[in-house]
This record gives sequence, structure tokens and C-alpha cells, in this order.
Amino acid sequence: MSMTKRGFIRVLGGGAVFAAGAAWAVPRLDAMPEAAIAGWKGPSSDECDTRRRALAWAMLAPNPHNMQPWLVDLSELEFVTLHVDRTRLLPQTDPFGRQITIGHGAFLELLSIAASADGYRAEIAPFPLGTEAGQPVARVHFVRDASLKTDALFAQIPKRRTTRIAFDGRPPSAEHIAALRAISDMPLTIAIEPARVEALRKLAIAGSEFEMSIPRTHKESIDVVRLGAEEIARHRDGISLTGPMMWALRQAGVMTHDKAMTPGTLAWNGGRDYALRGYASAAGFGWFSTDGNTRAIQIAAGRAYARLNLKATELDVAMQPHSQTLQEYPEMAALFADMRRETATGEGRTLQMFFRLGYAGDAGPSPRRPLDAIVMKA
Repeated sequence: MSMTKRGFIRVLGGGAVFAAGAAWAVPRLDAMPEAAIAGWKGPSSDECDTRRRALAWAMLAPNPHNMQPWLVDLSELEFVTLHVDRTRLLPQTDPFGRQITIGHGAFLELLSIAASADGYRAEIAPFPLGTEAGQPVARVHFVRDASLKTDALFAQIPKRRTTRIAFDGRPPSAEHIAALRAISDMPLTIAIEPARVEALRKLAIAGSEFEMSIPRTHKESIDVVRLGAEEIARHRDGISLTGPMMWALRQAGVMTHDKAMTPGTLAWNGGRDYALRGYASAAGFGWFSTDGNTRAIQIAAGRAYARLNLKATELDVAMQPHSQTLQEYPEMAALFADMRRETATGEGRTLQMFFRLGYAGDAGPSPRRPLDAIVMKA
């Protein structure tokens, strides 16, 4: 994501206006590296393996902190076996792996959609060997099906975004709300009533601020922040901060990982203000909960969210998940309980996804690693 000129000046101060303007005037200074977003063009035209073609699209699935926590085994013809990359977990903020599992569900949904575009049915068997750590998440059989039509949402995959920039303040229209509810595979609640939106906004802000106040949980995010084009090109994952103003902040020594960890610094305050401006601009929130919280249910939640996000893309509705106030680490328990009450999540149900909804410009694609980075070596 890139910082706006106004936001930069607010963070650094009026005395930096000249430097800010100079940085802004340099074309494509610290721009998102093309190689980091090349995956959004889809598979290479000379890729003949249907599984790899589908996987290239599945790599574009939404996932927590853009960790891309997937590994795939292609050693068995006609099959993809999906595993968790256990080096890409979020143990502080996602101690039970619920969010990571949801990210695998989103991956599987895009895999299935993409397979249909090549005339294949993806028969997905979740957790074929059980849910113990280290066992595969799913075994997917690619079956040729001449009668299969391309999923209507396939065209939206390369256009899909997680929109972290500010929305324009309009709530989702009644027509768009109806279309989102119609596509959702899980009961979907959308709130646009001003009083309820304000209550939900306050909880989202409180959860975000609280997570930043705990060094170990805040550090988990800061550790995967990629500052500038060079870091982004090297990692091609995580949370990207780029653009001319971000470049100027780094050159001034204001924006570093250490300073982003330190309350009261311009880097820390700027990160907080950026997140809060996003919530302040939201005029609608959506969520869905499930009866139970098994791994299979979490996979289903990820698949449902992926389809919802693709439909929103088709409608030009912007979405951004909020995870902080839903997280299960002990210190968040009180705010988590407040969020459950505000969303009327009853006993025995799990609030799986919560997100802001509205309208915004194109936030641009987030980086992705090359497909071979997730293919397990024999």
C-alpha cells in the first residue's frame, strides 16, 4: 500500500512539505516492483499442467497478513495435496490457527474456480488423514468434465483486492447488499444503520489499538511489514508499504521497523492513524458466524469469504477483513466478547469473518511469491 501525500505531511509535519513535494514529483519512485505482482496476470501461456494453471490463480487468494501459508505436493498425477507451511504461521495473534485455516479455504475455493475454467472439476477432500498438526489440509482430485461450465466468478480473480485504503463514505447499496447475500454460502449479516456501524467501528478501532499496545502481538505484524520496493521484491509477501512518501520517510530515518514498534514515534503514530482512517471511512460492516468451529468449518468459511470477495469485486464493492477483535489470544478476550455481543453471535457459534464494506478506488494488487515457492520438492 502507498501513503497519500496528505497523510505523509500529517505524519512528518509541515516542515517537510518541500521534501514531500520533491519526492512526489519523481515518477514511480519506490513503486511496487512489477515482478512482485506478476502473478496477478495468471499462469504462463505455455503452462500445460492444469493443476499448476489452477494453482497460479489460487495463489491470489486472500490470506492473513499475506503470509501465503500454503504448500502443495504435485507428486501424484491428477492430484494436488495441500499442506500448511508451518514457517508462515501467526502464533501470537492466531494461536489456534483459525485464520490460517480460513486462508487455506480461500485458496481451495480459487483453485476450484480456476479448475473449472480449464474444464476440470476439483473434488476436494478436506483433512483426508485427520486434523492433527502436520497432516494435509486437503487432497484435491482434478477430474475432466466436458459438461462443466466456467464458474462465473473466475473473471474476477485477477481483479480481486483487499482494500486497505480509505473508502468514500457511502454505505453499500440495497441492490449490492442483496447480491452479496444471494452469493454467500453462509448466513451473511450486513449492517449499514449509522448507530450500529458506529458501535462496530469503535470495537474495530479498539481491537486494532489494543493489538498495537501489546509488544508481542504488534511485533508479529511489524516483522512482516515490507518497507519499500527493495524489501517487497526480496520477500513478495507480508504487508507492503511503498511509494514516494514512504521512500522519503525512510530516507529521513523516520520509518524503520524499530520505530514502528515504539509507541509515540512518528512511525508508530502513522501506522495507527492509517488504520484508523480506514475504519473511520467505513459506512458498512459485514460478518458471518458458524455453528461450531472445526477445521472443516473453518475451511468452509474461507471458501465462503473468497466467493463473497469475488462477487464484491464484480459489483465494485470494496472489502477489507478486520481480524484483530476476533483474535483468540487471552488479552483480547474482553473486546472479543464485546464484538460477539454487538454482532449477536450466540453461544456455541463462532464469528469467523468480519469486514468493512463500501466503495473505493483500486488499491492495487498485493505481492505474491512465484508458484514454485509453494511446490514441495520431491
